[in-house]
Formats: sequence, structure tokens, C-alpha cells
Amino acid sequence: MGSLVWFLVFVVCVCSFVCDVKGYVSVEGTVVIDGETPIAETDENFVCATLDWWPSEKCDYKVCSWGNASLFNLDLKNVVFLNAVKAFSPLKIRLGGTLQDKVIYQTEDNKQQPCTPFAQNSSRLFGFTEACLPLARWDELNSFFNQSGALVIFGLNALHGKSIQANNVATGPWDSTNAASLIRYTVKKGYNIYGWELGNELSGNGVGVRIDVDPYASDTIALHGLIQDIYSRNNIITKPQIIAPGGFFDYNWFQQFLSKTVGSLDSITHHIYSLGAGSQGNLVEKILNSTVLDNGAGVFRDLHSIVKKSQNPASAWVGEAGGAYNSGRDGVTNTFVFSFWYLDQLGASSTYDTKTYCRQTLIGGNYGLLNTTTFVPNPDYYSALLWHRLMGKSVLSTNFTGNRKIRAYAHCAKQSQGITLLLINIDGNTTVNAKIDVYGRVMHMQNRSNIHHHHHHHHHHHRKSKGTPLHHNKQASANNAREEYHLTPLGGDIHSQTVLLNGKKLTVDSSGVIPALDPVTVNSLEPLIVAPYSIVFVHMPNFDVSACM
Repeated sequence: MGSLVWFLVFVVCVCSFVCDVKGYVSVEGTVVIDGETPIAETDENFVCATLDWWPSEKCDYKVCSWGNASLFNLDLKNVVFLNAVKAFSPLKIRLGGTLQDKVIYQTEDNKQQPCTPFAQNSSRLFGFTEACLPLARWDELNSFFNQSGALVIFGLNALHGKSIQANNVATGPWDSTNAASLIRYTVKKGYNIYGWELGNELSGNGVGVRIDVDPYASDTIALHGLIQDIYSRNNIITKPQIIAPGGFFDYNWFQQFLSKTVGSLDSITHHIYSLGAGSQGNLVEKILNSTVLDNGAGVFRDLHSIVKKSQNPASAWVGEAGGAYNSGRDGVTNTFVFSFWYLDQLGASSTYDTKTYCRQTLIGGNYGLLNTTTFVPNPDYYSALLWHRLMGKSVLSTNFTGNRKIRAYAHCAKQSQGITLLLINIDGNTTVNAKIDVYGRVMHMQNRSNIHHHHHHHHHHHRKSKGTPLHHNKQASANNAREEYHLTPLGGDIHSQTVLLNGKKLTVDSSGVIPALDPVTVNSLEPLIVAPYSIVFVHMPNFDVSACM
């Protein structure tokens, strides 16, 4: 019986690829890149992460995953935290979340009044009372942001002054008095704010409560006027961005909102939790499903279509994306496997002119880039950092032929010559030997003198099994070399919270220093090998295309 099984495995494998004795396979595929012109463009600093208001009492499915990650009590003196943010130089950080529309701000003329954080109360909206942000805490936060070089987006309370009706619609004009006080104080202190965002998940059908499009547009116009007035009075020429609505995409609502805020809106933000609730047991199956990943691009395509047709010059942002709502899922959204979804989202959104993508969260919940307790980076932190350092603004049309389990994205390299390619292998049994096709000509990656010529190569079948480390020729010459960054999980376990870069464990040292992310240098004549369940960034500095000239 055993012989028959192995014979059948052999017959299935030999048709199109080669198997090893364990049943793992090696296939060839082609990366097709159109290097003529970019198809889209992101901001220079595309990667963004969020800090939230949720207190430690926030629990989901009897799991309390927020610890001391709230903006009220986050340890801003933690060295690892500071170094993790500084490593981006700069990182966009969006401050906000569900409870932002229940926060009031202490004012300079009212410091004697009680200013307290959230208290749990199941009878109140979102299960918590209102809270007050002390100016002393705002000072501490801005000191950290200044020291770390962060670009700050602050989410303002859009419900202030409104009445919530029985149908959960918030009516009446936005009372901007309290927000204006915070903004004036911020300008007076010289704190740099990249953008002011109005509201959180109140657009469309809303979450818990909603605001109709007409009053939301009016409130946004009011915020724009407020910012223009306060910053102009202080002789500040470059104003922060006006950002809204920070909600789930609703085609008609967003279309109308854009048409009603022309001249007052810089970025239109939407949220992504496309994998469903964190309680679901099939999250990994979804992440490893090519069709699910493909479908995840639909919202980017639809919003891009609206923005492109609109007279409003506002650009599209993902303002919050945790993948799985209600704080994610321990063992999934804080482990290596989630980098497959996260990086695919970065790649897909960038192809539709998304300018910024804010990950929920930087720290807090089960989907943080950093561990909530130790501040040690989770795998997605390193994925985000590599993207930030390697992927430039200009997006190139990229496809992979040969295996639907390979996700492929390419950009002009960041602050460097050439192209950076990202390949994501969500197949746990297949090693891919990749070629490149530029302008329709198939070739292994070559130096610039050979780029426009057709080359004939032997097909190489590699019988590496899952988890086998990659060995490359490090003696490649500078004119005929590429830089590879292979990310794999410790022990081949995609649920691991430890990631390997080119076979070396990435760990923070005893001084809290983020490890160097060094590539291996490979001769461009060698094939690009993508191991099972791995992620590869490839910087090709000698790869000239007109889109990146």
C-alpha cells in the first residue's frame, strides 16, 4: 500500500514540477513586471500604525489583551518602544479608535476640573464612560513623538455637542469649542501634527452610532476652517491635513462625502477588518486562501474609482486595519502567519493609489506590531520596517504566473536605484524558482547591461524541503548583484512570534536596540528561490526600467 501511495505522489508531481521524498515540491514561475510607467503612487511614508484609547478592562471573548497600551497609560519611557518607532525615521502614528468620540480635552483655563480616564459602564455607549485627556499627558505624548520623530495624526471627538437619537443617529452640529482649545494649545506649544482626523467609524451605517453624510460634511468643512484660522493666526504656512471619516467603506456615502467636501478634505480614510471576528477559528485558512486575499482588494479598487472620478483632490488612506475585529486573535494576528495578510494588504492597496496604510495597532490588542507587555517586536513589525525601507513611492504593475499561492508586488526602490520586488509564498509545500519577465522578455535577473536581451537558461529544480536554510553566493560583484531579505518563521511554525531573516533570528538586544536588517548579496545570475511559507524582499539596484528613471 505504501509503495502505491508514493507512486501516486510521483505521478502527480512529475507532470509539472519535481517533488522531494517528503512530498514537498519545487516549481518554476515567472514574475511579470511592466517597467514602462508606474500604475500608482503612495506617500513617501506609506506605513502607519495606530495607538488606541482602549483601557485594560477592554475584553473580547473573555480575553483581555490591551494591558497598559492605552494612550492614557502607555509607558512612553520604554527604550524598546522608543527605538522601535525611531527605526522608521519617520513612522506615521494615528491616535484614535472607538473611544475617541468619547474623549474631551482638558483646557488651560479649566485645569481645576476633574480630568479622569475611562471607567467601565455597560449601560453607556461602547461600554465605557466619557474620559478626559489631561494636558500634562498630551505634553508627555508629544515629547515622545518629538523624540521618536513620529508623524502624528490625531483623531478628534466628532460627537461632541451632538444628540444621539433612538435610531442611533447623531444629530445636530459638531461643537468644535473643545477641539479648538486643544488645537490652539498644540500650536502654542509648537507640537507638530501631521493631520487632524474627525471621528471614528461614524460614517455609513456606523458602529454603535452614525452621522449622516450632510452633517458630517458640514462638520469637516468646519474643522478645515478652524485649522486654517488657528494656524494662520500663528503664521504657520504649512497646515496639517484634514482627514475623515475613518469609517467602513460605503460606496454611496463616500461618494457623496467627497462631493460635499471639495477644498476642505485632504485624505479620505476607511477601515479594514476583512477577515471577520477575532473569535473565528478559520482565520489562518482565510489568510492562506488566494481567493480571500484577492477579494480583499475590492474595497481599494472601489474607493480608487470614486476618488479618480471626483472633483475632490483628496487621496485615499487606510486609517485603521487590524484584519480581525475585536482585538484580533492570539496565536494568529500576532504571529508570522499574519505577515502574509498584512504585506498582501500593503501591496494590494498601493496598486490602487492608497497613500497611507495604518496598521491596528502599533501596540495593544492581539494585533500589535509590538508585544503589549514586553514591547518586543512581533513578526509584522519587521515586515513593516522592511517595506518602509525598501519599497518606494512608484508602484509597478506586477503579476506572478505559475502558482496562485505566490503573491507578487514591485515598486521602484526607495532612496536607491532599481526595483524592489516582494514575493509572498503562502504555500507550505512548494519552493518556487522565480524568473523575471520585463517588457515581455523572460530572463533570470541580470545586470543592467543584459536587461533588454532575451536569454536561454536551463530549468533548475530544487529539492529543498520545508525549513531548509538558503545558502547564497556572497561574493557577487557590485555590478551584477541583488540583495535578498528572506523572512521565515522559527522552526517553520507559522504561528511563531519569532521571525528569521536569512536564517538568523531577529531579537532585540539587552539595551533595547532593534536588530539590523541586513540582506544577503546574491549574484544576479543565480535563480531567486522562494521557500515554502516565506516572504522575500529583493532589491535589484542594477535593474533599470523607465518607470524608475
